[in-house]
Amino acid sequence: MLQLAHINKIYGKRKALNDINIQFPDHETTVIVGPSGSGKSTLLRSLNLLERPESGLYSFDQQTIDFSQPIAEKEVLQLRRKTGMVFQSFNLFPHLTVLKNVTEAPIHVLHQDKATAEKTARQLLQQVGLDQKANQYPMELSGGQQQRVAIARALAMQPEYMFFDEPTSALDPELEAEVLRVLLNLAKQHNSMIVVTHNMEFAKGVADQIVFLEEGQILFCGSPQEFFSEPTQRIHDFLSAMSFTS
Repeated sequence: MLQLAHINKIYGKRKALNDINIQFPDHETTVIVGPSGSGKSTLLRSLNLLERPESGLYSFDQQTIDFSQPIAEKEVLQLRRKTGMVFQSFNLFPHLTVLKNVTEAPIHVLHQDKATAEKTARQLLQQVGLDQKANQYPMELSGGQQQRVAIARALAMQPEYMFFDEPTSALDPELEAEVLRVLLNLAKQHNSMIVVTHNMEFAKGVADQIVFLEEGQILFCGSPQEFFSEPTQRIHDFLSAMSFTS
């Protein structure tokens, strides 16, 4: 389980994260929502240490990081090897085939032999519906296909938790649906996932836990049923602005 206690992140005079206290249960999907600039991506990136809060404790299994103290590179690598991150942009290697994009890190970081890495990669590509694209290059794929390759690449590292930062924000609705179907299947398999999204229909269908952030503070943490069926006035206004009706 991941747990944050009294996390604070400051940009200039603005508190991007303000005394964040939360648990992210394993084998469940937590969806983080909120208005633009609320701190959603900052929170997610802090879990992968791409952002470093000024204070607070971050616990992951038996490892605890105190952000008020220097963090050793060994600790950073230890934590990152337990997590997989999928960004808004696909960040694939353009000069490598789809198959090599997925096998590169397992071979060079996990030290898997080539045959094992390729076998796993092909299984993952089949899982995301791209087994026929293994020998193509990223530029030959649609945006939705590239994002699905990015998901397969992250899964190839066998992470304990998967983080998704607005993984469909750069896609049109049809391509977005392709990626959301993959995420829904991963959730059904009880993978441990934390997803930042703007898609409320998806959030309602996939989340075990919903977190609503505003101005760096958690205003809600609970079940999708309560979030959508019994919203506070602020959440009701947010859902109305997102054109979502329960």
